Amino acid sequence: DKDALVIWTITNDQKTQAEKWAEETGNKVDVTVIESGDYPTKLQAALGGGSTDVDVIVGEPQMLEDFFDAGFFEDLDQAPYNAQDYAGQIVDYVWEVGQDADGVQRAISYQITPAGIYYRRDIAQTVFGTDDPVEIGKLFADYPTVLQTAQKLKEAGYRCFASDGEITYFSGQSAWVVDGVLNVDQARYDYMDLCVELYQQDLTAYASQWSTPWYQAMGGPVPVLTAEDNAWSEDFEAETADRDTTEVFAFGLPAWGVLTLRDHVGDTSGKWGVCSGPAYGFGGGTYLGISSFSEKKELAWDFIKWCTLNEDTADWWIEDSQGDTVSLVSALEKHKDDENATYGGQKLYQFWQEQAKGIDYSKVTRYDKQIGDAWGTAISKIKTGEMTKDEAIAEFYDTVEATFPGEVTVNRD
Repeated sequence: DKDALVIWTITNDQKTQAEKWAEETGNKVDVTVIESGDYPTKLQAALGGGSTDVDVIVGEPQMLEDFFDAGFFEDLDQAPYNAQDYAGQIVDYVWEVGQDADGVQRAISYQITPAGIYYRRDIAQTVFGTDDPVEIGKLFADYPTVLQTAQKLKEAGYRCFASDGEITYFSGQSAWVVDGVLNVDQARYDYMDLCVELYQQDLTAYASQWSTPWYQAMGGPVPVLTAEDNAWSEDFEAETADRDTTEVFAFGLPAWGVLTLRDHVGDTSGKWGVCSGPAYGFGGGTYLGISSFSEKKELAWDFIKWCTLNEDTADWWIEDSQGDTVSLVSALEKHKDDENATYGGQKLYQFWQEQAKGIDYSKVTRYDKQIGDAWGTAISKIKTGEMTKDEAIAEFYDTVEATFPGEVTVNRD
């Protein structure tokens, strides 16, 4: 329909939002959801050719810099949008993420995604004598303390994490690339050492993230596995049926993990809490903008404002999504005393808003996904004994040089 507002997105959120917006306004809307991995290529193909068929476009933080540089996102600071009139209404780091290198506002998100440690309150009481989020947060204050906490939990018959990747969102205190030079700070090495120790000392359930056993670990007992004796096949349950079991204490996820756990905790619902991790971190988030080539820009801006800057919408979205954490400051303040039953009545909006204050977006670069994946590969090869630490790091350097030739300088230690 040539009169419809056309939205290209990577999440079903926009389908739900668009249906509600159309219902309220009477506008026509057409939403296409594209797999996140395919989205940059498809957007490049369409807008690189100047297509006027798309009106509202989106991006995750790691995508936005390239999209901005390509000229795909409209300048929202100019009239008739005047986005800076709304500065201060959105959580600071989210507002900053939506700006290009020159500080021009080009995208806004309806959600915040700071990271936290999701933990079992009942296990906390048994092992540590308290389930208070502030006190439990002290058990994850830094990497050495995390290791001590994991060892104490193992001694009590539990496993600290489902996988050794649960601290991913809290890894590194600086950007991977600074002034065109690869930057591997000490925190990266400390994180690497922690992951290796968690794996080799059997301090996790060896349930890789997003696998069936990983979700199973949210709801109750899982088999006791070891670094030498993992069961990863499709017959996981059958192969581990006769093993002793354990329970997992914690998961590390952004704010949207509230919804992930809600759908998988089963009988442990109400026994969970959320605390801070060893660093401020965040993951994901969908940022809305207007295609520079759109012929319906004012209508697109109406939709974006409705999604991000409207308190009634925020109230509705909190209820409809059953717990997504919005970015509109007034809505967060309004709901700061809301209690979440899954998490023992904890006031999560208050917690997430406080965590968001510590996020430093300056350490996020366009290189993060590929370099982070290469670092993760190095960690996997060390922990499984495939390579020594020196060999894995050397291969990591090789990968970065090959991936970004002439773009990222690698100074080997």
